[in-house]
Amino acid sequence: MAEILVVDDEIGIRELLSEILGDEGHTVLLADSAREARAVRERQRIDLVLLDIWMPDTDGITLLKEWASGGRLTMPVIMMSGHATIDTAAEAARIGAIDFLEKPITLQKLLRAVEVGLTRPPSKPAAAAPVSAPAAVGEEPTAALPGMPYTADESLPNPQASGPGSAGLAVGNVGPGLSGAAVSPALSGATVPGSPMARLLLRELPLDAPLRDARDAFERAYFEHHLMREQGSMTRVAERTGLERTHLYRKLKQLGIDLTRGAWRKNSSN
Repeated sequence: MAEILVVDDEIGIRELLSEILGDEGHTVLLADSAREARAVRERQRIDLVLLDIWMPDTDGITLLKEWASGGRLTMPVIMMSGHATIDTAAEAARIGAIDFLEKPITLQKLLRAVEVGLTRPPSKPAAAAPVSAPAAVGEEPTAALPGMPYTADESLPNPQASGPGSAGLAVGNVGPGLSGAAVSPALSGATVPGSPMARLLLRELPLDAPLRDARDAFERAYFEHHLMREQGSMTRVAERTGLERTHLYRKLKQLGIDLTRGAWRKNSSN
């Protein structure tokens, strides 16, 4: 698969894109500034770059110009921004960017842009690539969830979103206020992949806890079970649980489940 560099000064965006693209089988490198992006670009081959426009030290357009003028634009570059204008997107295309993703970036558009980008060389500075314009006036937008800048259908979840049981939880925790009640080992990671759901015993659920905490404990065990069973493949977990991938990412974040790339593949092999 590909070596993809994600350049964005927001840690939540970097981590989220890393999780999604890593789950697709790509190797993801991260940079929080133009300075770090230059260093990564110098020390290894990059197949594609996702480059944010607005960054504190040097903006993405300036970095793109630098690479183009110095003959270093040897990889496709996809620009990202939540505040760019049509003129900014067009300028990026003239310099050599192959696409422009407007934040909030939908999951479908992200994966499609990356797939297309990996099959074509970067645009030449003189030839402007097609630019995806923002939604036209009057076009009905998809409603965003409260407190979340991303839309609810196909969009990426808010990296800072919080929910019941999300604070300070690690894999296998049952959440606050459960008085030490434990989730069954059959679903918390101590069993082989594919163990039946029936092995979760009612007496091991925190039945005396508030309903919200008990529900979170069950959901955490349920998703940990499927993550281990499918060896960390978010695509297969989404199919198993009947959730869209964007909703699945959001739910796992809310439950405080560790999504470190490779963690579940490693656990399932032990």
